[in-house]
Amino acid sequence: MHEDLGKTEAALIAARRESLAALRSTCGDPFAQTRYAVETTAKELHASYGVLDVGQSAQSERWSLAGRLMSKRTMGKTIFADVHDRTGRLQVYIRKDELGDERFAVWDHLERGDVVGVTGYMFRSKKGDLTLHLVDFAPLAKALYPLPDKWHGLQDVEKRYRQRYVDLIVNDDVRDAMIARSRIISEMRRFIDANGFFEVETPTLLHVAGGASARPFLTHVNALDQQMQLRIATELNLKRLIVGGLERVYEIGRIFRNEGIDTTHNPEFTMLELYAAFWDVHDMMDFNEALIHHLVGAVSGEREELRVGERTISFKRPFARVAYLDGIARHGGYTREQLLSPGGAAAIVAELGLPPSPTHGHALDKIFEHVLEPHLIEPTFVVDYPTLISPLAKRKAGDPELVDRYELFCANMEISNAFTELNDPDDQRERFEQQVRERAKGDEEIPEPDWDFVRALEYGMPPTAGIGIGVDRLVMLLTGKQSIRDVILFPLQRQHG
Repeated sequence: MHEDLGKTEAALIAARRESLAALRSTCGDPFAQTRYAVETTAKELHASYGVLDVGQSAQSERWSLAGRLMSKRTMGKTIFADVHDRTGRLQVYIRKDELGDERFAVWDHLERGDVVGVTGYMFRSKKGDLTLHLVDFAPLAKALYPLPDKWHGLQDVEKRYRQRYVDLIVNDDVRDAMIARSRIISEMRRFIDANGFFEVETPTLLHVAGGASARPFLTHVNALDQQMQLRIATELNLKRLIVGGLERVYEIGRIFRNEGIDTTHNPEFTMLELYAAFWDVHDMMDFNEALIHHLVGAVSGEREELRVGERTISFKRPFARVAYLDGIARHGGYTREQLLSPGGAAAIVAELGLPPSPTHGHALDKIFEHVLEPHLIEPTFVVDYPTLISPLAKRKAGDPELVDRYELFCANMEISNAFTELNDPDDQRERFEQQVRERAKGDEEIPEPDWDFVRALEYGMPPTAGIGIGVDRLVMLLTGKQSIRDVILFPLQRQHG
């Protein structure tokens, strides 16, 4: 609903431009303002003056803040208005006899959505609301488009994401989620830094985008007259730094994968990747568990549980563990021999009614997603992955068909992927060669081999464990959001027109 259903949007915009002209003629151009002396926030004022009783005021203490006018209630010679800043809402009280006729009349031209600066003192109104008694003000920007009262219904979903700036203005929970995201990432950094890691930055443009199974985006670098790829992971360059002796490195960076869009996938997303020399997968599992437990406590007030959708999920340590093949056997009845056989896996895919897979590894991924993943609600480490779907992980001692790898799942989402890194250059070369053969069979998500990475391993990489954590999915989990687009400020949208 708009502020006036009887007017078209064009008429509302025309009326607002008339109000802008009136402001310019009476108190100056609001867009000419270069600054406002903001001294406090709505949240700080509520905290500082919460002790005031009804009718009590603090007239000797003047404060200035600025924000967006979100409502205005005129009652003759007085006005009550709501001003929202980045921290919340503050009610403002305006009296004609104190401002004078001309200054009070300026408020006739201030409307919902306008940005204003206000100065005054705090009191508690007769209705019990903490309120700023206005003594001075300044229009700072005019909203020429009317704000909707709220964004609702399926018909508005795409518009909400496309015009995120409006979504943030009118929906407090959207703004709160984005602020929570920022604080979660900051807390993540503090935890990692405290464990002796160095944050680094690696290239986004690569000749060969490796380190994951995903189709890359292609681009052209004019200066080199070469086609390049946007990175699909930071893994291989971070492990080059391990070879170089940095020993503990991480990066929180944007990753680009040319894949579908759904509630847990966006082609551009944020990934934490972290590598520690002299650790193995079990050390990384302990670190991963401690990090998630810490973040849950940070957002929940030191509790060990979160509300996720319709469920309350416990994050009490230790998290559950299930072996990859054992989990599929438990819920699907399929044996190790069936799963590790190309023909057996293909037969299972057909039995499940899934489209044929181009490769054995692709078939295993689809079986896992269909059979085991729906049961992974509580935080669970899925361990002991097959070698054939883990080209960068070290083989499990005594069982070369498996690797020392786990993925952490929660609320049916993969949150992290970790393993003891393969540091044998000859084994890595053989696995890359196998990937070349698999890619030739039609699996476009298998990356081209990065032979320089094999050369880096030939200089000697110490025993190392690595992990990748999908930051967007983790924020979804910690904020209770059901779609990845609700935790990304500007999710990818189809262009109109």
